[in-house]
Amino acid sequence: MRHNKKINHLGRTSSHRKAMLSNMAVSLIMHKRIFTTVPKAKALKKVVEPIITRSKEDTTHSRRIVFKTLQDKESLTELFQNVSQKIGDRPGGYTRIIKTGHRLGDNAPMCFIELVDYNENMLKDSTTVTKTRRRRSRRKATDTATVASAATQVETTSEASEDVKDTTDKPITDKE
Repeated sequence: MRHNKKINHLGRTSSHRKAMLSNMAVSLIMHKRIFTTVPKAKALKKVVEPIITRSKEDTTHSRRIVFKTLQDKESLTELFQNVSQKIGDRPGGYTRIIKTGHRLGDNAPMCFIELVDYNENMLKDSTTVTKTRRRRSRRKATDTATVASAATQVETTSEASEDVKDTTDKPITDKE
């Protein structure tokens, strides 16, 4: 029975698991989105969420606590300067797991894990109403457009022919 088995060991030793999750957390902070398996993403979510919450308060103590997990100065700077500013008002739930299907070789469930406020596709305003195009309306619109363009062409050709007639009616005089 699996009583009190809260940690998913991911088939690794504790040191390997800790190093892997630390590296994945650094990659997530730097790239804002990574592609991985679902169990790893769920384990990573448990590591990253408290780190991001800790980064809201920019003190030396919180930086040291976060550095103990990340072990990377560049990602620490990115987290405290950029990420924490963007998600400062969010009370929690900083990551999103998007399942993408199964891997071809071993049928492992795959997913994207991303920081919520950094997905441009989800942040776009969905208030713009898109009209569905139907074949009839498109054909009618093109027919009326061609009729209108043909009418303007007829008007311009008649004006051009009148201009030509005006110039031919005038006698040519030598001005030397």
